[in-house]
Amino acid sequence: MSDGPLIREALSQAQQQGLDRLDAQMLLLLALGRDINHRAWLMAHDTDPMPDGAATRCAELVRRRLAGEPVAYLAGEKAFFGLPLRVDARVLVPRPDTETLVQWTLDTLPPTAARCLDLGTGSGAIALAVKSQRPDVGVTATDASTGALAVARANAERLGLAVDFFNGSWLQAVPGQRFDVIASNPPYIAEADHHLVALTHEPIGALTAGPDGLDDIRTIVAQAPGALHPGGWLLLEHGHDQAAAVRALLLQRGFEQVGSRTDLADIERCSGGIWPQQR
Repeated sequence: MSDGPLIREALSQAQQQGLDRLDAQMLLLLALGRDINHRAWLMAHDTDPMPDGAATRCAELVRRRLAGEPVAYLAGEKAFFGLPLRVDARVLVPRPDTETLVQWTLDTLPPTAARCLDLGTGSGAIALAVKSQRPDVGVTATDASTGALAVARANAERLGLAVDFFNGSWLQAVPGQRFDVIASNPPYIAEADHHLVALTHEPIGALTAGPDGLDDIRTIVAQAPGALHPGGWLLLEHGHDQAAAVRALLLQRGFEQVGSRTDLADIERCSGGIWPQQR
């Protein structure tokens, strides 16, 4: 029998070291080999002793979390649009806000014979979410990072979702191809943004884009018309205070029906427009 601490004592120790209760519960469940969403299990078993080795595993997880490593990296998985995606330090952790972009993509896709492009796919989150909801759509995904593409391809294979992957920078990865919807969650944080301190464990190249955070969005807006069918949509995720600037870029390039959609916090998180039928 284990002579380690009780589960409730291990939880208390993790919180005393500086973790909030939710993080402490999730790390304890990871150390115990349990689903991190089953926090009620801890309450039902709080007087159980920690199994052999679990206390040591928990201590290491707490150390890594206190150093700023995302829980998703510790767990190796993050749920997104109902899909369990494997993630590691090669890709950003998928955020719930990006589900706004997925839903907008699904809303704008033609009912038949549609093609969708996910630029800068990372873990494959957007592409795989779209494919899971619209199996009939031809989905393509790109990334400049070979490491990220390896993660995305592995997620696609594990989930049984057929997506075409290409390596390259933005639209240069798919020369000559045209799509009905191009969706992207590109880097959009300014290089000097103070929020980057909290994101040091995630790939910096997937986060920052020049002095104002809009360099990659400018590139995509400039290139996208050459890869869109007439009447096709370009949809972009951006920072909480960038909607007006992104709408201006779209309008200057000649996009029509330009607008924005809000995320779960009612913040304008995505902006997009349609490439006109006649130019």
